[in-house]
Amino acid sequence: MRISVIGCGYVGLVTGACLAEAGHQVLCTDIDSQRIAQLQAGGVPIYEEHLDRLLESCRKSGRISFTSDTSEAIRASEAIFICVGTPPKGTGGADLSAIDNVARQIAREARSPKLVVEKSTVPARTGIELQRALEAYSRGGEIRFRVASNPEFLREGTAVYDFFHPDRIVVGVNEAQAGEELREIYRPILERKFHCPVHGENCPPHAETPFVITSINSAELIKHASNSFLALKISYANVIADLCEKIGADVEEVNHAMGLDPRIGTQFLKAGLGFGGFCFPKDVQAFIHLSETVGVNFEILKAAERVNKQRIDAFLGKVHKALWVVKGKKIAVLGLAFKANTDDIRFAPALEVIERLLAEGAEVHASDPQAISRAKAIQPNVSYHEDPYEALRHADAALVCTEWEIYRKLDWERAGKVMARRLVIDGRNLYAPGRMREMGFEYHCFGRPE
Repeated sequence: MRISVIGCGYVGLVTGACLAEAGHQVLCTDIDSQRIAQLQAGGVPIYEEHLDRLLESCRKSGRISFTSDTSEAIRASEAIFICVGTPPKGTGGADLSAIDNVARQIAREARSPKLVVEKSTVPARTGIELQRALEAYSRGGEIRFRVASNPEFLREGTAVYDFFHPDRIVVGVNEAQAGEELREIYRPILERKFHCPVHGENCPPHAETPFVITSINSAELIKHASNSFLALKISYANVIADLCEKIGADVEEVNHAMGLDPRIGTQFLKAGLGFGGFCFPKDVQAFIHLSETVGVNFEILKAAERVNKQRIDAFLGKVHKALWVVKGKKIAVLGLAFKANTDDIRFAPALEVIERLLAEGAEVHASDPQAISRAKAIQPNVSYHEDPYEALRHADAALVCTEWEIYRKLDWERAGKVMARRLVIDGRNLYAPGRMREMGFEYHCFGRPE
């Protein structure tokens, strides 16, 4: 099928590359002409594991191309995936202006019937408004548009693998034809007729993927409900950590045993700095806002949001307690991205930690395997180091903010020799407290006995 993807960010670029690898002819476009030029030249504007190899393969096969001409992309396709941003507004609701702009462009430029697919995360009832906009701005109403919602459940850092091995594919439609078209688009994945770009021939077996057809409203709600529930689990784990600190229990032991119950599960029961990134904070706010607009009090989700915002305060409280005075101290921050295996720093806890340390007069030295260039553009008053040991040199404290594997395996004996003071405040509970203390470190973390 000829498919156009509008928006070449984290979702759009992965979606376009994976659909091309699945055998479709894909044309990607974006309003950022520099991003398109970079892609046309063979570059990759974001870091996502395996994406560079996937794009190179699809370019060579001719299955993917890029254009800054959105009109061309609209006219060339049978199906259009909308992957534009829906950032939060001051009210907490999602800013849907980019989707509205795309809808009007599609309506004006289309010369044949189109399947228009929401891939962006949007509040419920957006599909209804999208259909209205397409009809209102179309060329005299002679072009027919079929609207569908196809929420993405990709995890940054494993997005390529997730696309080819989904837990479920959800499509929201209000007419059967749109559902069948999307089933055909995803048939190579449903029938596993593809070469796994992550594991190749050694790809582990994967259970049959459920293809879930719902109404558009339900599909839109499923995305927000899923992300909000995971955010709830993270905040719950963090409250348990606070309780463990007060009574001398170990949150790792508690959460592990609790997660062995299959009704609960171990994933996302991790205490630490809380959730960040562009999905969870934004989606929680949008879900709360949607609930309030229809008169539903989602108090439990408001509490989860409050808990998450308090994690930075709790972390910096540990910093102040250990250092006494922050002003004039050299502090090493290990990790800038909101999570490991991505360069995404949007709503990253590390950046708020850094901002508050700088405001108190600290000298901050930071390291990250992928996110330094993005962080520099936002926070230039920091010294950045590719080598974490250089960031730690003469440091009065090391703050672990992202769970990168390189930090899990850091040689702390070596690090301790170059630090001014052997002090580690671990925001991700990466290390065994006993082992750190054996090496002579003062070690603080979340929810584990001092």
